[in-house]
Amino acid sequence: MEDTIEKTMINVDVVIVGAGPGGMTAALYASRANLKTIILEKGLPGGEVNNTADVENYPGFSKIAGPELAHKFFESAMEFGAQHSMETVVGIELHDQVKHVITSKNIYVAPVVIIATGSQHRKLDIPGENLLSGKGVSYCAVCDGFFFRNRHLVVVGGGDSAVEEGIYLTQFADKVTIVHRRDSLRAQQILQERAFKNDKIDFIWDTTVEEVIGDQSVEGVFLRNGKTGERYTYPCEGVFIYIGLVPNSSLVSHLDITDEEGWIITNEKMETRIPGIFAVGDVRQTHLRQIATSVGDGSHAGHMAYQYIQTLAD
Repeated sequence: MEDTIEKTMINVDVVIVGAGPGGMTAALYASRANLKTIILEKGLPGGEVNNTADVENYPGFSKIAGPELAHKFFESAMEFGAQHSMETVVGIELHDQVKHVITSKNIYVAPVVIIATGSQHRKLDIPGENLLSGKGVSYCAVCDGFFFRNRHLVVVGGGDSAVEEGIYLTQFADKVTIVHRRDSLRAQQILQERAFKNDKIDFIWDTTVEEVIGDQSVEGVFLRNGKTGERYTYPCEGVFIYIGLVPNSSLVSHLDITDEEGWIITNEKMETRIPGIFAVGDVRQTHLRQIATSVGDGSHAGHMAYQYIQTLAD
């Protein structure tokens, strides 16, 4: 851990680590309860919402651009006096009933910490993936799709993200091939129907990607059919990978509040096993990771933060 001697100690009631929908909703509820609240986020507020072209399943909006929705969340989060600071959190320490949240700049001292660090895209961990990352390998169609006009692209995966982003890429690419290790998609039915109707999308079933091929940029992928064992090279000019998520929970790995895969374990009140530490959103052990569920998590955590601080005052 970094040397903390020169850092400023700042006392607050609630520190929220992460500014995705869950973290920002928690800030709204905590600050509305008159708690001194700060959100710490190393990037732009909104998290993965900023990387979503259109959100179609959030109540109140038939369709809204991800960055626009993120901005609306941020405006609401700040409405009742919560603060926001772009800082990288490097450690969390327990000191009796208070916690020290250590950043690259300061030490925030608070009785309540809400972990809202989200998750990141899982990698295939195959040859060529890291070497060609940013050179044709991507995990964000909204971020990089524009650079693949008139190209042939491969999308790896069969869930909501893979199919949705594959559809999105068709507005730029000549052709999108979705490679899935099973013989059917796991995505929502409405997304499947859209993909099957799209003339620019085709599918390779029962197949895994074993290598990304290319020197300075992607030139193809090496595929293996899981049923026949056939291996072959499939030409393409870009690979977009959507095979699941990995929790951003290394910050709390020493606190023994995660499961074996790193997801933070909470109860229905978003409480971890450590009093005063809560978790919300995609970093939490849960069956559904959506904007709406993160917002619900955040409202619980923000309210329970107030309840917990009241018990300390009794």
